[in-house]
Amino acid sequence: MSINYLESAKRQFKMYKQLGEKAMAQLDEQELNWQANEDSNSIATIVKHLSGNMLSRWTDFLTTDGEKPWRLRDAEFDSDAITRDQLMAIWEKGWQCLFDALDSITDDDLERIIYIRNEGDTILANINRQISHYAYHVGQIVYASKLRVKTEWQSLSIPRNKSNDYNNAKFAKDKENRHFTDDWKEKK
Repeated sequence: MSINYLESAKRQFKMYKQLGEKAMAQLDEQELNWQANEDSNSIATIVKHLSGNMLSRWTDFLTTDGEKPWRLRDAEFDSDAITRDQLMAIWEKGWQCLFDALDSITDDDLERIIYIRNEGDTILANINRQISHYAYHVGQIVYASKLRVKTEWQSLSIPRNKSNDYNNAKFAKDKENRHFTDDWKEKK
């Protein structure tokens, strides 16, 4: 059962990673650094924060607190413009750290206590915490992307007014089991 949980969690993380990438791919470099106002975050800032969180939470997570002393969380929110290549390198570094950590977890580890800001909880609970956190920020990336896209928005889910078409196509096929596939892919 626990290994199934880990595979399911990895699938969820991969899905959110791909959603963020598909949203960001629809923008030019300037749009990735756009802020609605001084109190809002650009997509670049959100990416820096996500990556910083992933690196802090998942580096040596079994032996050190998830809030690393080397993390400069406040600096993640600085509004410095970065290039698409820099942004994607930051993005990949964070996700790679997360996936490497998840790959190191065994069935016996899920009930093990790890710490974030000196508060202990199980690895399983902390994975759930991070799924929620990353989904929250990827949702911000998608929303900001939709606001700024200069061409026609390429839907990342079922397009508006296409639910019936989508469902009809799905139900016209034999049942399939997407459970534990290597990559999350929305089949259209």
